[in-house]
Amino acid sequence: MTDRICVAQIGAAHGIRGEVRLRSFTEDPEAFTRYGPLESEDGARTFEIETLRPAKDHFVARLVGVADRSAAEKLTNIKLYVPRDRLPPVEDDDTFYQLDLIGLAAVAPDGTALGTVKAIHNFGAGDIVEISPLSGGVSLMVPFTTEAVPEVDIAGRRIVVVPPTIVE
Repeated sequence: MTDRICVAQIGAAHGIRGEVRLRSFTEDPEAFTRYGPLESEDGARTFEIETLRPAKDHFVARLVGVADRSAAEKLTNIKLYVPRDRLPPVEDDDTFYQLDLIGLAAVAPDGTALGTVKAIHNFGAGDIVEISPLSGGVSLMVPFTTEAVPEVDIAGRRIVVVPPTIVE
């Protein structure tokens, strides 16, 4: 488990007055605004939100100290983090931070070891779990749904995965 969690990412500049597109990674899309200053991945920079408004599938934000489009463009793709202790505690077994899945063992429903969770991705159509197979080679990608991943056991350090059926 890490001491910092990625809660948002800066996208492209928006307009000419220094605003940026901001994509939230929190369950409640506006929750990241309640966690205090946001930090870059390397911790070298902090960002405070001056104004925020919703857009179609993102937010448009003005960040303190970013006054023009040129400055906003330099921030594109910066991931924003907060210390874990600023986030609400996990209340039950069905709630967890996706980062806590990285490194867990992935097993089939019968207990057969499949590999290790390498990453969680979202390319726009929902979350996908990337599993590095024990034998090496190409990663297994499965949708992060209750059908494909019926069990997540953080305490037991494993997830149960129903491998996809390959039709030739």
